[in-house]
Amino acid sequence: MLVSALLTSLAINSGLCVLFFTLYSILRKQPINYEVYIPRLLAEGNSKRRSHFNLERLIPSPGWVKKAWKLSEEDLLSTTGLDAVVFMRVITFSLRVFLFAGVIGIFVLLPVNCTGDQLTDINFGDLSNNSLDVFTISNLNSGSKRLWAHFCGVYLVTAFVCYLLYYEYKYITAKRIDFFHSTKPQPHQFTILVRGIPVTAGSSVSESVERFFLEYHPSTYLSHMVIHRTSKLQSLLKDAKKMYKRLTHLQSDPNQQKYRHVGLFGRKVDLVDHYGKKLENIEENLRLERSEVSLAAEEARAAFVSFKSRYGAAVAFHMQQSTNPTQWVTEQAPEPHDVYWPFFSSSFMRRWLSKIVVIVACIFLTILFLIPVLIVQGLTNLNQLEIWFPFLKSILTITFISQVITGYLPSLILQLFLKIVPPIMEFLSSIQGYICHSDIEKSACNKVLWFTIWNIFFATVFSGSVLYQVSVFLDPKTIPARLAVAVPAQASFFIAYVVTSGWTSTSSELFRIIPFICSLIRRPFSCCSDEEFEVPSIPYHRDLPRILFFGLLGITYFFLAPLILPFLLVYFCLAYIIYRNQFINVYAPKYETAGKFWPIVHNSMIFSLVLMHAIAVGIFTLKKLPEASTFVFPLPILTLLFNEYCRKRFLPNFIAYPAEVCIITCQNIVNGIME
Repeated sequence: MLVSALLTSLAINSGLCVLFFTLYSILRKQPINYEVYIPRLLAEGNSKRRSHFNLERLIPSPGWVKKAWKLSEEDLLSTTGLDAVVFMRVITFSLRVFLFAGVIGIFVLLPVNCTGDQLTDINFGDLSNNSLDVFTISNLNSGSKRLWAHFCGVYLVTAFVCYLLYYEYKYITAKRIDFFHSTKPQPHQFTILVRGIPVTAGSSVSESVERFFLEYHPSTYLSHMVIHRTSKLQSLLKDAKKMYKRLTHLQSDPNQQKYRHVGLFGRKVDLVDHYGKKLENIEENLRLERSEVSLAAEEARAAFVSFKSRYGAAVAFHMQQSTNPTQWVTEQAPEPHDVYWPFFSSSFMRRWLSKIVVIVACIFLTILFLIPVLIVQGLTNLNQLEIWFPFLKSILTITFISQVITGYLPSLILQLFLKIVPPIMEFLSSIQGYICHSDIEKSACNKVLWFTIWNIFFATVFSGSVLYQVSVFLDPKTIPARLAVAVPAQASFFIAYVVTSGWTSTSSELFRIIPFICSLIRRPFSCCSDEEFEVPSIPYHRDLPRILFFGLLGITYFFLAPLILPFLLVYFCLAYIIYRNQFINVYAPKYETAGKFWPIVHNSMIFSLVLMHAIAVGIFTLKKLPEASTFVFPLPILTLLFNEYCRKRFLPNFIAYPAEVCIITCQNIVNGIME
């Protein structure tokens, strides 16, 4: 890719970012758009619709940037929870890493790369027609002593990333325990879910549960509740919540329309009375349905079992309850808003088969996605494009068209295809046997991350057939050498990808294109403004893998193509401001995992470091500097040992809270009651 093609992509995406920022600054002030841009504030009653005209609403203003910048971590924790704090710390962690790497890469490695003449001398008089490859390590001559600068950079960045990973793991672990101490005791913390309950002839599930836990946990067992199979009750509960929210929303806003005609030719009614009567009818149906469920509904072989203390629940959760591990299977009970019901009563065999089906589906989707990747790689090569489509030769000779096609279009196409991946992975995770939405989202986050790494990084780097990509990993000895050849060659594509997928997609997150369009379409059919709107929660499985993938690109390319680092820093600065603003105005937490996404971040960073080391070994060997290759070998070993230490030191605290924490918390509660 030529510098001119990158500049074209940069200009297009910068223009889109400015456009999105400007439109957001205007549209967010319009009362009719409050449900799109400040739904959280609207739902909490912290913002009211104002109908009077104000000229200031039509003038863009950066006041929201200042407000997002001033938001402290304590305020974010108190309003949005620990998950949001961890998400923002991933961004600040990345900023620290790439500020450090940027100083080394831009001020040391980039000038060193430009001094080489392996490819061609840089023509500074006609910079736009230079290939971006002259700014990469590929431009250095084989055996050049300047390569030792890159060797030192690899060591320094590895040490700095490992130090930050240790610090963040330790900090978030402490925050997680403090968060547990500071929150009021919740019923789900005293409860476990038991599945695979064996039932003897002549006894019910409830009797079996009570008999078992009175026998084996007599001092801590408190009570239990058997799960019943019913769908009507869930439907009524949803209707009741919906009607209650609508009624509350109507009563809290004095500007709401209080009267409306019911039906096409119906009489005019008071909406507060109308919705109040509907809510009473639903509550009566709920009482009747609950009594029928308790008498006639089929019992599932699953139950919630409550204990007298959180320590008692923790002991029961960690211990295998039966000699047959497929019976009396225990899991931590999810909080009420986090419950996912479909797999509560599923058998061990069904869950096991579901996981196999999901694995096969993920493999199939990965192979299928290679089609757009190959199309994208064809677009980055004009010669290949002319072979595929000979009739486009005359058009491709136009400079601007060729720059758009090679610099902007490939990343845009790839980004559009990637939009469908998170919803698909979320669906696949939902049929994998999980009982709570947070576990589904964590599983989807992992799937999207590794799907992105394989299909965007490796499939682009080894752009060829599926069999060729598989053959690379079947012969591990050749992996460093092949990576050394293939990875630097794709540096220009990934720089353009950061600009398109990073800058523009993050700015579109601020503008909220899809919700805004849906609001415009729905508005003519909405008969009144009291209709319920749902406050969204941040889709971690969509946004976190993108941040981690850019982290991988930055770590692997910082010594190969340091030119990528300024673009990454701009992306993380945009993400820092925009996501803080979204947490203030848009997103509200639906559940709390207390920072359980951090181990995914840690593992991704360790993988990125080891991948960088493998590329470094290959590139130094390719450049005929065997001493540097030899001295790099200890790095992946030390990194993996560091990872193993962190797994032993910190990870258990993210799986479950230790007994020390549970007991101290219970003692503090008792002391507080006695005082």
